[in-house]
Amino acid sequence: MEARAIARYVRMSPRKVRLVVDQIRGKSVNEAYAILQFSRKAAAEPVGKTLRSAVANAQVKAQETEGFVDVDDLVVRECFVDEGPTLHRWRAAAQGRAARRRHRTSHITVVVNTKDA
Repeated sequence: MEARAIARYVRMSPRKVRLVVDQIRGKSVNEAYAILQFSRKAAAEPVGKTLRSAVANAQVKAQETEGFVDVDDLVVRECFVDEGPTLHRWRAAAQGRAARRRHRTSHITVVVNTKDA
């Protein structure tokens, strides 16, 4: 049984978030929780929230259909980061010029599934 969660418009560069997402792809949910808990990257927080949301979605989905799903049986099947819209800001630069500052955003998608599926 597959369940997904998407965190959109996360104010963090996709390149930074992909470093964390690559570490948990294919791992069991409990192992992914442990990796994210001890990661020193700032992106671990929004990725962890998205993972918890995907697990909660799997539990709700199981209640509607089968009745119960054990968190120990869930695996992170897919985990990827897409680029969201870039916020353009301007800052004063040398000799009266303006320098563009790009505040990038990310869309984080986490898909969990049971081990046997």
